[in-house]
Amino acid sequence: MEVTFPRRFRGPVTSANGGYAAGRLAAFVDARDVEVTLRLPPPLDRPLFVRHDGDVVLLMDGDETVAEARPATLNIQPPLPVPVADAERARERHVRGWSAEFNECFVCGDRPDGDVLGIRVGLVAGREPLHAAPWISTEPAPEIVWAAIDCPGAFAVGAEGRGGAVLGRTTARILRVPDGGEPCVVASWPLGEDGRKLFAGTALFADDELLALARQTWITPR
Repeated sequence: MEVTFPRRFRGPVTSANGGYAAGRLAAFVDARDVEVTLRLPPPLDRPLFVRHDGDVVLLMDGDETVAEARPATLNIQPPLPVPVADAERARERHVRGWSAEFNECFVCGDRPDGDVLGIRVGLVAGREPLHAAPWISTEPAPEIVWAAIDCPGAFAVGAEGRGGAVLGRTTARILRVPDGGEPCVVASWPLGEDGRKLFAGTALFADDELLALARQTWITPR
């Protein structure tokens, strides 16, 4: 089985958004909760190969392992939903300090053609350190949900003030994929740190309904 990540889904300029790549690989795991570990930046615009090794699914670039996915148990509690109006005000507090290579990220960046999810979380007033942003679902696909709940975690852990960070691992549960055009709110919050590892939780809501939940590990540069 082959998988290709079109350049449209870039995070940094030269590799795929980690959440999107994780979601594509997670589709090959038959489990409610799926853990995906990214070993290398997922390359763009060339075929990668999916290989099953027992319960583990490997994404291979030749002899190199790009990512691996497996069944898992997600042990994390979501926050209370954030009203859309509060999420809109939180978005105005968005703080961006990424290097230029992330400016066109499919999830949180900006592009001349507007082909981005445009999810830019900021602190929710009175609920700090919770972050949130509104999002109108664009494409009803699980991998788009995995992408939507990716970058918000990096901002929740303050990665922009640490020289950036890359997604190392994410464990997610997708309860429902929102319909195209459905208004949603993405929330994220920090869960501590251990050396270069920063931990975050992220969630996706439609009104009071929890649609998706994830626990992430972000890795800061050496």
